[in-house]
Amino acid sequence: MVEIPVLPVLQKTIDETPIGNLTFLVTEFNKPFTTNGLGNKMRDWCDQASLFHCTTHGLRKAGATIAAENGATDEELMAIFGWTTKNQTTTYTKKARRKKMAAGAMHKLVPEQK
Repeated sequence: MVEIPVLPVLQKTIDETPIGNLTFLVTEFNKPFTTNGLGNKMRDWCDQASLFHCTTHGLRKAGATIAAENGATDEELMAIFGWTTKNQTTTYTKKARRKKMAAGAMHKLVPEQK
């Protein structure tokens, strides 16, 4: 198994949480969540936090967008999110590049004043 780096704030939380064998989010029955079960529980947690617009998938997309806008490459996004093809990453890197290029070119819409 490949071990990936963990953000310090997440590592601190993991270190302070009772965990099982590679599982640190468990159901009320102390069992690992299924994929669907975790998605449903995240929905509950987001609703409890009045974050009705958030979903597990949406939060993952937001993370990928933030990373791409901060300069993450396709390969880095693949490593962070466990994706296996660039088809999954280019949406984020293309949008980030387009946004950066647009910001750098906005001044070209207004003629120079002399």
